[in-house]
Amino acid sequence: MLLGVLGTFVPAEIIPYEPDMYNDSAGKRLVFIVYRLGLSRILWLYNIYITMKTTISKEVLSAAIAAVRAKSPLVHNITNYVVMNNSANALLAIGASPVMAHWKKEMEEMTAIAGALVINIGTLDSGWIEGMKAAGTAASNRGIPIILDPVGAGATSHRTKAAWEIIELCHPTVIRGNGSEIMALVDAGVKSKGVDSSTSSYNALSAAHQLAMETKSVVVISGETDYITNGEEVFTVEGGHPIMTSVTGLGCTATALVGAFAAVESDPMVAATAAMAVMSLAGERAAEKAYGSGSMQMHFIDELYNLTPVSL
Repeated sequence: MLLGVLGTFVPAEIIPYEPDMYNDSAGKRLVFIVYRLGLSRILWLYNIYITMKTTISKEVLSAAIAAVRAKSPLVHNITNYVVMNNSANALLAIGASPVMAHWKKEMEEMTAIAGALVINIGTLDSGWIEGMKAAGTAASNRGIPIILDPVGAGATSHRTKAAWEIIELCHPTVIRGNGSEIMALVDAGVKSKGVDSSTSSYNALSAAHQLAMETKSVVVISGETDYITNGEEVFTVEGGHPIMTSVTGLGCTATALVGAFAAVESDPMVAATAAMAVMSLAGERAAEKAYGSGSMQMHFIDELYNLTPVSL
């Protein structure tokens, strides 16, 4: 696993101006990119590249893991049926205390005792949405970190609309999604492949910047390289293993872990990066022992359980 710098963004399309540049293909590409993204975002991406922002040190990650294990924060999850068991086991394995509750009538009381709230829109209906809004409002009023996973945003207009209603009402601390989901929140024309991403995390970096600036949230794009941004800085985590994409719900697990770290770490950039680093490291180690996607899930939970500041 590499906890390093944003060294993968190469601004090959940013070229010096030449008098006849609009007559060649490179010039046409540059004009299209500036038109599509806007000059301000082009400059932001270029600045991120040349400043080479570092991510998280081993010492900071060790301290974050130790804090979760020492404090065992209660993480309130309103999540989908598919991943409830996996997310709860992952939270227990890293040292947090999970609760899965979505009944609107108990949201005020349940949120009051939580260290963080995780809202995952994977399996939606009107009752669940109202519960999410109630919990999110209560958490926002109490200053409790809110982590939103806009699962499947872009697959249907109703799903994207629900995600935005939660964002505008509850003001999440962190929004974590795959490349397609993050892009769909910014551009209604982007369609996702159900809950699977149809684009890379790299391609969603500009959309993440815009979303972070508009919502004042930290935005996490998970993928082969994970990008974490507050609209000004970008942190990266590289690693994991390709087999992780064959295990259902690992993206949702990442969101739950962000909740655990956000409950004990006041800086959401650090909390989100620590969670993604833990996902990457546990994924790499589990893949070395797994025979396929079934055993990968089992070994992944075991690696989370055995992950300590000493074992990094």
